[in-house]
Amino acid sequence: MNISAEEKIMYKVMKALNDSGIPISFKGSMVLKACLLEAGFLDDTRHTVDIDGNWNSDTSPSGEQLVESIQEALNKYNIEIDVSIYRMYGEGRSAGFDFTDRESGEILFTMDIDVNRPVVPTRIYEIEDIKFRGVAPKQMIADKLSVISSDKVFRRIKDFVDMYYISHVFELDVNEVLKILEDSNRILGNFEGFINRTDELKHSYEKFRFSGGVNKPSFEDVYDSVKLFIKEILPNKA
Repeated sequence: MNISAEEKIMYKVMKALNDSGIPISFKGSMVLKACLLEAGFLDDTRHTVDIDGNWNSDTSPSGEQLVESIQEALNKYNIEIDVSIYRMYGEGRSAGFDFTDRESGEILFTMDIDVNRPVVPTRIYEIEDIKFRGVAPKQMIADKLSVISSDKVFRRIKDFVDMYYISHVFELDVNEVLKILEDSNRILGNFEGFINRTDELKHSYEKFRFSGGVNKPSFEDVYDSVKLFIKEILPNKA
């Protein structure tokens, strides 16, 4: 599996934040990539230019406190990157941060952090001697299944693609997924879009770009693999 130059920098940042002791864990594509590698999936996967995280603390930090904590961690590990906040968190909204190269002034990547959302299962991942805490595979599967079951799938094709990767190395435990969703007060949709609006889904998929020369599998291959993977939870075994 190819790790882009930007992703290597992001992993170093994730390690620094993890090792600093601030109350953060990670989720999203960077965690999925590490998870797939550990599970033996070696094919190239879609690249990303952002980090996603969860911040859980007893108090609600200010934007200034978040920036200060992150910047201190980077400085401690001699990472020449400056952090700034461009979006404050709120109800249903994550905090957004720019990570800028100190020398060139170029924005290298962004980071979204959800603050004090319900705690989810996590575990330690390791990729190229870099360790960090990220959401557990079962949580990733539940999150992506929730998207695929609703009309969000048309605007979050990345979750559809990620489930295709996941289907190669994991099995779906229906009871486990339903328990995770219940614990977070979520319910599955009816999969109407996924099952009955495949033309629209294909159109959304075709518009989705795979950067960095990563192979883009055919829609039919992705759809069939995902459908087979989630068949036990589809209504009437559609």
